[in-house]
Amino acid sequence: MKSDSEPKLAAPGAGLPAIELWVARLFFGRRLRKGTRERFTAEFQAERQKIAAELRPLTVEQASRRVLIPRLRGLEDSSRYWSVWMTLEHLRIVHEGVVGVIKSLAAGVVPPGAASTARVKPRVDVTETVVTAYENSCSAVLDTVASVKDLKTKERFPHPWFGPLNAFGWHALAANHLAIHRNQIEQIIRRL
Repeated sequence: MKSDSEPKLAAPGAGLPAIELWVARLFFGRRLRKGTRERFTAEFQAERQKIAAELRPLTVEQASRRVLIPRLRGLEDSSRYWSVWMTLEHLRIVHEGVVGVIKSLAAGVVPPGAASTARVKPRVDVTETVVTAYENSCSAVLDTVASVKDLKTKERFPHPWFGPLNAFGWHALAANHLAIHRNQIEQIIRRL
């Protein structure tokens, strides 16, 4: 049974359960040691294509409807009651941030401020214009990565969960992040 009332969820930025975060850090460290630029780029492209396929049959009403899903591995509790469009908006925001971080690190500059999971949550009133903005952000990630000769920069910028990452780490994170939210989109669509 579906309810139209707002569910009670953890605050944005509350993070993951401690054991899950510990395991995620372990797996992400292994991912960085074993991965390559080409592999992360291929993963990012594959996830982008899967999301595009999920979007094609959706109506405006379906894509804009918020749906409560179970908490998925790698997903904060506060992100469980989103629409497909809200998820794309979150991805757009994150991609734009990743592009800025990679460009800065490649130029030998650590960006000011700190990354925050609470600051990348989407608006509720997202419209279909987000689809183009999201696609543009995906292209920007791939173009930026392709333009940087050496992603294994000396400078690092900290991720709130995974600590200081060089440009290579941020590229690895972008591909992994896209997979998590592709899974979220699939879960939302299943419950429409």
